[in-house]
Amino acid sequence: MRRLLLLALVAAAALVVAVIVGPVSLAPGRVLDAALGDAGATATTIVRGIRLPRAVLAALVGAALSLSGASFQALLRNPLAEPYILGVSGGAAVGAVTSIVLGWTAAGGWVLPLAAFAGATAAIAVVLRIAAAGGMGLDTRVLLLAGVVAGAFFNAVIFFLLTFAEAETFRSAVFWMMGGLSGADWDAVVVVAVGLVPAALLLMGLARSLNLLAVGEETALFLGTRVELAKWVVYLTASFLVAAAVSVSGAIGFVGLIVPHAIRLLWGSDHRFLLPASLLLGAAFLPLADTLARTAAAPSEIPVGVITALVGVPVFVLLLVRRPPGPRRGMGRTEGP
Repeated sequence: MRRLLLLALVAAAALVVAVIVGPVSLAPGRVLDAALGDAGATATTIVRGIRLPRAVLAALVGAALSLSGASFQALLRNPLAEPYILGVSGGAAVGAVTSIVLGWTAAGGWVLPLAAFAGATAAIAVVLRIAAAGGMGLDTRVLLLAGVVAGAFFNAVIFFLLTFAEAETFRSAVFWMMGGLSGADWDAVVVVAVGLVPAALLLMGLARSLNLLAVGEETALFLGTRVELAKWVVYLTASFLVAAAVSVSGAIGFVGLIVPHAIRLLWGSDHRFLLPASLLLGAAFLPLADTLARTAAAPSEIPVGVITALVGVPVFVLLLVRRPPGPRRGMGRTEGP
């Protein structure tokens, strides 16, 4: 519990930093006044209209990606699994790129997120149909292969669409695929929050089942876990959570891979702790990465997906070098059922 409290404080501190720091220099006291509506119109617009919703959205997206990454790693019993491995981001990218190339985004700001979510939902349905073709059971090996194949197909569709795109359209599509939070607003915050809260409660409620699945499906079944039901629920819940996050932020990479691994290497792989800890650390990591993306090359902005890779990968390698996983910390062992 103390560790979770510490991670919650770190996430809160990251949120404060993301609101205070930006391309426009504002003293912390003035940021607080602007958040309360007691500053000038310009400062209030910057803080309440731009920085605050963006920081909150970054925290929610980071939490969603980290939680879903930890869930997929347990479901697939593969430490290299991440939120996009089952083709969700590829489907979302097809929907988003299609809307950009065909000019649908001119109809309104919600066209792009809706198109991305529709594409992600279609990808979930396609992968699920392939994986379940052999019967009602959900074979995770087939699921993984179906996701990889579907992802390759979606990438081909994206390249086909971009072949006919003009230079500016091509640039917009590529920037979306690299991930970013520049379009953050309170509507997007509500969308992700509405998806994250029930999904987090459901996945954390399955922590014991995930612990047993990590040991083996036969063992889990023997100990009373409804294995097939648990696999279906985890897959669908985590996939739609990723779809909600990607629809408003693009495909921000590495968060769902690095964060659960960091928790696992530091504190073990018991999902009763791993899932909430991944959620909290993801909620801290992405706002800090986005702050760096906004300020490192100001007034220009670096796609946050680039920052998560440039910062996250060296940190991950450092964790592996300094504290390699021992027998207790692998995917096949947990601290308890």
